[in-house]
Amino acid sequence: MTQTGAARIDRVVTSGTFSLDGGTWDVDNNVWIIGNDSECIVIDPAHNPGEIADAVNGRTVKAILLTHGHDDHIRFAGEFRDLVNAPVHLHRDDWMLWHAVFPGINPDKAIEDGDEFTVAGTTLKALHTPGHSPGSVSFLLAAQEDGTGVNTVFSGDTLFQGGPGATGRSYSDFPTIIESIRTRLLDLPEDTVVLTGHGESTSIGAEAPHLDEWIARGH
Repeated sequence: MTQTGAARIDRVVTSGTFSLDGGTWDVDNNVWIIGNDSECIVIDPAHNPGEIADAVNGRTVKAILLTHGHDDHIRFAGEFRDLVNAPVHLHRDDWMLWHAVFPGINPDKAIEDGDEFTVAGTTLKALHTPGHSPGSVSFLLAAQEDGTGVNTVFSGDTLFQGGPGATGRSYSDFPTIIESIRTRLLDLPEDTVVLTGHGESTSIGAEAPHLDEWIARGH
């Protein structure tokens, strides 16, 4: 658990599969719950909606935010929505990925760059960070004005410990993800904590010095 101002951040790790372009892989996903004892926002409720609902523990879920439309992040979003009665938000540029999983059904709301979501006295700001997918979004939770808490960004599959998210599959593009990371994430304060869609957390200060290495290796 991480504390940031009035809100706390809890992580639930769920396991399942990711399928795209005819392949399927086993994967563990980070599910992030931001809030207090009465309300919360859930980012990427993957694989096991019942387990995530148990972690919500009866709180009011103000929004379900999806960092992108790959099926490991969205396949159970509809079921989780029904459990907690909250709207699902996804950037419109990834709705084609959503429709591949849920034909004929739209997410509840489209995320736009700069959208703000308030919970437990704190605000999450949407940063459009395409590249891993066209509609990939990171969510910035800024430190409080009174100096409490820490800057935190939920990067989805855009930035990991060790480099950018994968760009070798459909709808992804390496130069685009590099530009997103360079202009939207690496200009955040060095002490910004990066909470990722998979694996362990990192920080902007730990990753920024390696940008040229990532460009040289091409992934």
